[in-house]
Amino acid sequence: MTSLRPPRRRRTGRALPAALAGATAGLLVAGLAATPAGAGTGTTTTPGTVARTAGPSRFVPGPCPRTADPVPALDGANCGTLTVPENRSRPRGRKITLSVAVVPAATRRHAPDPIVWFAGGPGDDAVSEAQLAVDGGLNRDRDVIFMSQRGTYSADPVLTCPNIDEFNASVVGLVYDAPSTGRLHVRATRACRDRLVRRTADLGAYNTTESAADYADLRVALGIPRWNVFGISYGTDLALTYMRTHPQGVRSVGIDGVLPPSLAGGAVTWKAAREGFDGLFAACARQPACNERYPRLSRTFQDLVSELEAHPVTTHVTVPGQPGPVKVVIDGGTLVTWLTSATHLAAGVPRSIDELAHGNPQRIAEQWAGGKLSPQAVGRVAHGLAYGVFCGEWTPYETEDQVIRAGRRLFPTFPRSVLANAPQLPFLHADCRAWNVPAQPRSVRSVVRSDIPTLVMSAGFDAQTAPSNGPYVARTLSHATTVTVPYVAHVAFAESPCARTITTSFFDSPTAADTSCLAGLRPPRFEIAP
Repeated sequence: MTSLRPPRRRRTGRALPAALAGATAGLLVAGLAATPAGAGTGTTTTPGTVARTAGPSRFVPGPCPRTADPVPALDGANCGTLTVPENRSRPRGRKITLSVAVVPAATRRHAPDPIVWFAGGPGDDAVSEAQLAVDGGLNRDRDVIFMSQRGTYSADPVLTCPNIDEFNASVVGLVYDAPSTGRLHVRATRACRDRLVRRTADLGAYNTTESAADYADLRVALGIPRWNVFGISYGTDLALTYMRTHPQGVRSVGIDGVLPPSLAGGAVTWKAAREGFDGLFAACARQPACNERYPRLSRTFQDLVSELEAHPVTTHVTVPGQPGPVKVVIDGGTLVTWLTSATHLAAGVPRSIDELAHGNPQRIAEQWAGGKLSPQAVGRVAHGLAYGVFCGEWTPYETEDQVIRAGRRLFPTFPRSVLANAPQLPFLHADCRAWNVPAQPRSVRSVVRSDIPTLVMSAGFDAQTAPSNGPYVARTLSHATTVTVPYVAHVAFAESPCARTITTSFFDSPTAADTSCLAGLRPPRFEIAP
C-alpha cells in the first residue's frame, strides 16, 4: 500500500515518508476580515500550558513526544496530550491519546490566532512535520500547533505496521501488477489487521470524521477562540471535512495538494497522474534543448508502459545500507508509480525515461529501490488510519470498474493489468475486503460549501493530487484564493519559496494573499545526456 504523501527525498530539515473523502451551505464565520500580524500579544494563556476539558476530551500538558527523527523545531515547544473517545458514538468507551506540540511564534509580539497543521498520508504524524512548517516560515508571527492524528506515530495506540512497509520493500523484486504480488499484498494487509485488532477495539473509528472531531475538541481544550488551519495532501481532505463539520472558530484555511472528499479514491489518482505527467512533459517540449534531445517524451513513456508490462525488465542496483546488489523488476505498473513521485526530481525525468527506452534502466531502478528500501520507510506510517480512510470512505463509493474506466479514458493505450491498479493504490479493493471496516455515511463524500476564506494551492507537476482539484474545490468556497504554482510537484509549500510566501501572506490577510512571486517562476533546466 502506498498512500498519498510527499516523497522523503525532497525535504529540507524534515524528512517525510516516501510516495496517496451533508454539505452545509452559506456558512458565515465571524472574523472574515484579516487580523494584521502583530496586532496582539497572543492569547491570555499560552496554548499548551493549562489542563482543560472539552466535552468528552481533555488536554494535559506534558513532555514533547518521541519522533522518528530529531525535530529541532520542538525545542521550546509547549507539549502535552489530548485524550479523546476512540469512538464518539460511545463516549464512555475506550479512550485514546494524541500528542500535541505548540511551536511558539518567532516574534514575541505576534498575532493572537495560531495555525494548526493537518498532516498528509493518510497516516503521517503531524508532530514529526513541525520542522517542515518552521523551515517554511509558518511560525513567523503565529504559534503553530501540531497534533498527531489518531493511530499515528506519536499517538497511543500506534497503528503502524512494519510488516506492510517491509513487504513494500520486497516489491522492488516482484512484478508490480502480477496476481501473485496482489495475493502477497493482501496477505500483508490481513496480517497487519490481525495484529492491530489485538491493540484496539474499533479499527472503524480511525477515519476522517473522528479526526475532525479531535481537532474541534483540541481548539476548545487549548482555550483558543479562533485559529487558522493548514493542511497538506490528505490533510486537505481532513481540512475540508473539518470546515464542513466544525466551522466554529475557524478564521481561515489553507490547503496544498488538494484531495477533495467528494473525489477521493482510485479514479482521481489517474487524473492526477495524467495532469502531473503532462505538465512535466510539456515543460520539456517548450525547452528547445530538452525537446530536441527527448522528442515525443509522452509517447515514449506510454509506449514503455505497454512494452514493459508485456516484457518486464530485471536489473540489479546498489542501494545504500543493503549488504549486496538488489534485484529490481520494472514493469508497466512500476514505471507509472515511479513517475508519480519522480516529478519531484523533474530535471532528471526526461533523461531517465530516454535511458530506459534505450535499454538502460539503472537510474529508474536506483530511485525506485532507494525509496522503497530506505530505513526511513519502515514503521512510520499509521496503516491503521490509512486503511480506515481508504476502506471506510473511498472504496465503498467507487467500484474497481470505475477506477479502470477512469484510467482508460486518460491513458487509453495502457494494458488492463496496469489500469486495474490505480497509481499509489495497488490492489486497494482487495485490501479493503481484508480490512473489513464499515462504510462511513455517504455524507463523507459531500461537496464542501463554505464562506471561510480559503487558500486553495496546487502544483503544476503534481502527479499525486491533480492540479485541477484546486479549481474544482474552489467552486463551492465563496472566499477562495485559487493558486497553481508551476514547475513543482506535490505539496508546493515543501519545495517552493514562492508557495511559502503566498501561504504566509494569506494567513496575514486571508482576502488579499500576495501571489506576485508567481510571475517570476521558471521551469527547471532539464538534464541533457551527452
